[in-house]
Amino acid sequence: MRKFFDSIDQNILLRIIKDKIEDENAVWLIQKIITSFQKSNGKGLPLGNVTSQLFSNIYLNELDQFVKHNLKIKYYVRYCDDFIILEQDTEILNYYIKEIRGFLENRLVLQLHPNKIVTRKWRSGIDFLGYITMPSYKVLRTRTKNRIFTKINDKNLQSYLGILKHCNGYKISHAIIKL
Repeated sequence: MRKFFDSIDQNILLRIIKDKIEDENAVWLIQKIITSFQKSNGKGLPLGNVTSQLFSNIYLNELDQFVKHNLKIKYYVRYCDDFIILEQDTEILNYYIKEIRGFLENRLVLQLHPNKIVTRKWRSGIDFLGYITMPSYKVLRTRTKNRIFTKINDKNLQSYLGILKHCNGYKISHAIIKL
């Protein structure tokens, strides 16, 4: 989504929260937290704030519910503001994209990033969260690999080795350990 954290409408977020939480004191506190930051005219959440992660998931849960219950998409995965949909029929996939775009614009006042909508065949792999997932294996995205080699140090070594355990990263792990 385009400028996701900056675009979250605080009034919509508060309405969603008020629909779920009955305790007025809790709602008051949440409202204070949300409105303590504004990028522009009642919009935005601060990047890196722990509450922003929670609030963004509450906000996009509306999208999750729409995708699952209205569109009934079987293969949908979302992590923060990135999501993938698996569908064999290109026409159906294009219909889903159109419906999701409309839902985001009308209900959540968000826009899909036009340069980040990619449709491709499964055999070409899915680029998601730093990995390229193929039908039978997973590899590290080249950009992620380059970042590892430029930023590796004693403090983040174990973290990067952990990332590499989730893909076919044995050779990269071995090269890092030799550094």
